[in-house]
Amino acid sequence: MNNVDMNALMNMLSKMDKKEIEKGMEQISKMLNSKDKDEILKKFNGQGK
Repeated sequence: MNNVDMNALMNMLSKMDKKEIEKGMEQISKMLNSKDKDEILKKFNGQGK
């Protein structure tokens, strides 16, 4: 996750509504505070688009 393309990230965020962004931020917060980052990341990526 260190090599995040900021343009791709901003493009993705621009297509999301406020509730989607809040949900995504909550998931990112959980991932950063979790011991099981890989599992949460899989769920996050599976939901996208």
